[in-house]
Amino acid sequence: MNIDAKSFGKVAVLFGGTSAERPVSLMSGAGVLDALRASGVDAHAFDPAERPLQALKDEGFARAFIALHGRGGEDGTLQGALEWLGIPYTGSGVTASGVAMDKTMTKRVWAAEGLPTPQYLALTRAELTRERIRTIPDELGLPVIVKPPHEGSSIGITKAAGYSDMQGAVELALGFDDELLFEQCIEGPEVTCAVLGQGDGAVALPVVEIRAEAGNYDFENKYHTDTTQYLFGTLPAALEAEIRQLVLQAYRLLGCRGWGRADLMLRQGDMKPFLLEMNTSPGMTSHSLVPKAAKAVGIAYPQLCLWLLSQARLDGK
Repeated sequence: MNIDAKSFGKVAVLFGGTSAERPVSLMSGAGVLDALRASGVDAHAFDPAERPLQALKDEGFARAFIALHGRGGEDGTLQGALEWLGIPYTGSGVTASGVAMDKTMTKRVWAAEGLPTPQYLALTRAELTRERIRTIPDELGLPVIVKPPHEGSSIGITKAAGYSDMQGAVELALGFDDELLFEQCIEGPEVTCAVLGQGDGAVALPVVEIRAEAGNYDFENKYHTDTTQYLFGTLPAALEAEIRQLVLQAYRLLGCRGWGRADLMLRQGDMKPFLLEMNTSPGMTSHSLVPKAAKAVGIAYPQLCLWLLSQARLDGK
């Protein structure tokens, strides 16, 4: 991987932002910024929560590395602004970012093309009466996964084990979204698979099996503990290949580019993989999964950051 760091010009590392994932973004961006600078890139921190995006153009930035997560950074809105400013950026374009950020819409696209994803219901705030909430487990079974479909990092998610848990789960999730996603719970191993590249040239990295304490891979276990295990090579070779191929299909179907990471569950009985979501601006913290997967195939964190920056582009170019 021979990349001329000086050829990128002035680079903005966009991180922070105003979403519920701001703390994670601050960690991701700090890591990317340090890595790019250490590699000789003229990289600068830029927090859209503190400065207008027009400053990117006014101050002569030539490229943007997006290390923002959640709304306003991963949902197509920032990508649209950068398109208008004419500043190439890392990751997926406007449409793919917008669709992938909406977990419900993502599932609709995958399901329409026959890709396996857990059964689900999508209900608005107005539809979520106490009477309606009580019927959801009858349709999906228990436990039920209750989540705000426009958030990441497991924010606002509850695994409701019984009818009595449903109301509290709904109230928590409604604090983040006006439409909720209710998902059939697939019991079994949790895995993730990252993708680098675009179209036919996209490559799936090794599958990572996640083993969290008490089986609860929540915000705390993702970012603030060292007890979660991230394991490679635990799956049979045929299953690993099946998952990687499925993730490539899911990635291409959404029109993603640059990089992404799909999260999946494996059904305990037959180990069938089920797609949960696609992340188009994955974390780059010390606990993050894309850097771990890249390292497993010999790509160090600074190399990964440089390569991602080299893939920055505008839609249609």
